[in-house]
Amino acid sequence: MNNLAISEEWGSSCDGFVTPTGLDLEQAKNFLAQHKIRYVFAQFVDIYGTAKGKAVPVDHLEDIVTDGAGFAGGGVFGLRIPPHGPEYIVVGDLKTLTLLPWSPGYARIMGTGTVGGQPHPIDTRNILQAQIDRLEGRGWVLNTGIEPEFSLLERTADGSVVPLDSTDTLRKPAYDYRGLSRARIFLERVTESLKAIGIDVYQIDHEDANGQYEINFKYSDAMTSADTILLFKMAASEIAHELGAICSFMPKPKTSMTGNGMHIHCSIADKNSRNLFHDPNDRRGLGLSDLAYHFTAGLLEHAKPLTALLAPSVNSYKRLVVGQNASGTTWCPVFIAYGDNNRTAALRTATGRVEVRMGDSGMNPYLAQAAVIAAGLDGIDRKLDPGEPHNVNFYALSRREVVERGIEFLPQSLCEAINELEASDLFRETLGAEFIDEFVTLKRTEWEEYHRHVSDWETNRYLAFF
Repeated sequence: MNNLAISEEWGSSCDGFVTPTGLDLEQAKNFLAQHKIRYVFAQFVDIYGTAKGKAVPVDHLEDIVTDGAGFAGGGVFGLRIPPHGPEYIVVGDLKTLTLLPWSPGYARIMGTGTVGGQPHPIDTRNILQAQIDRLEGRGWVLNTGIEPEFSLLERTADGSVVPLDSTDTLRKPAYDYRGLSRARIFLERVTESLKAIGIDVYQIDHEDANGQYEINFKYSDAMTSADTILLFKMAASEIAHELGAICSFMPKPKTSMTGNGMHIHCSIADKNSRNLFHDPNDRRGLGLSDLAYHFTAGLLEHAKPLTALLAPSVNSYKRLVVGQNASGTTWCPVFIAYGDNNRTAALRTATGRVEVRMGDSGMNPYLAQAAVIAAGLDGIDRKLDPGEPHNVNFYALSRREVVERGIEFLPQSLCEAINELEASDLFRETLGAEFIDEFVTLKRTEWEEYHRHVSDWETNRYLAFF
């Protein structure tokens, strides 16, 4: 059990691990020296939202924040830099300097991805920053609370994948004490790692599938939320690996399991941190302002192309299904509607916020939030009206009954979603034509590879059928 214990180096106290704000270069060097940091991970994310970077000896920190760390962009999906093209340079931002308690002796720094001295237009962190700048121009900030679900699994001797806890077998295990308690070593290590660097974890629960969990963080501005999700995935993956487990963010790991969602709670605040989505005098009684309703209407208006960016893999659409899921209740509604605390609609409203529910844990959080801002601002600028809320259990309705209510469905395959994205003038204009073309090309290739693959299901069904 010793290898499962929280490291005594940092687990007993969070004091001193949070990087002070406003550090200059010399102060940053002193902070890293104080914590015996040997390497700084100069980091960025690829188009899929996965962590990329280089380990740089700490005595070269100054190089990262001045000249930047150079990368051969042709070696990374989604940067659209040919092998003979210019270097992709990440210029570190000291505000993002963070210790990595799960990797003693390491810190990380993120920054602006540049080519030729200019921010690279299809670096997804830059894409999010561009949308944040649009909000800042109006004196606004988007606050988001992102809820990542994940599966804690292990691979058996025969190659199959099963929940790490072999006793986690309840038919309906949501909030189960035993399932939560028996994963506590992993969950505690991840939680204490995040708390040690100032990420406010406020609750942990066992989700609706065997081996499935969720760790929730306090909301923050959109960029901080995306950075937090990246740190969480890094910590969870490495800690699981040390324990001989797999922390999977796959949208639908098994047919019999509920999928891994990543819901995004949204609200806009002004420079005084006043929630502009809240109105206690809302005539609909939902506690929402006109601004919130316009934002919601924008999300509904662009829900179909938005799905390609929030549910970006072939596997996403095994989770995002019309009708009952093989694993029972599905928490990933495909109905393009909103409702008061209605978890069967694509958008759920609560007092002062809107929850986007169709996304999964395979999303790139930078790209997803950029798209949410773009869609929401379009609704605000055009003063779109989402209509009246739908407070009905959509799962209890037939497809015909849903259609009769004027409700459409989200795309049911990656191919369908990509077609919607490619045809979207809004996202081509706001996220950039070059980015959309690259994303569509990559995802079409993914779909074609999948579509040509002969699965076990096909073999079992058709081998001796005809």
